[in-house]
This record gives sequence, structure tokens and C-alpha cells, in this order.
Amino acid sequence: MKQSRAMSLVESIANVIVGYGVAVVTQILIFPIFGLHTTLAQNLKMGAIFTIVSITRSFALRRLFETIRARRS
Repeated sequence: MKQSRAMSLVESIANVIVGYGVAVVTQILIFPIFGLHTTLAQNLKMGAIFTIVSITRSFALRRLFETIRARRS
């Protein structure tokens, strides 16, 4: 079954929203171990940047693999 572009984007966004929460919590816990001290606002901003990059990457890869699959069919 072929997944539409819109559903690919929705799935990617849902996946990244969960990842965003995990990333921010991980930053809060791990950064101090490496001597990095950031505020919650800074962690949220960094998480937002990583989220945008992640959505773009995930969507592009999904579309690439869908194109490969379609060509083989």
C-alpha cells in the first residue's frame, strides 16, 4: 500500500514530537555531566532546532524510499 506525501509528513511529525520530549529531557540530564549548564529555555530552543532538522530528514528519507519502491513495482 502506498503512503501519501501528507501521511508521510504527519507520521514524521508525530515521531519527532515524541523525540523532542526525549531529547530535551536527555539534554537536561546529560549536559551537566559534560560540564554544560543551560537553562530550560536554551534546551527548548536547541530541541526545536533539532526537531526541524529531524522532520526534514525523516520526510526526505521517507519520500526517497517511496520513490525507490515505486520504481521497482
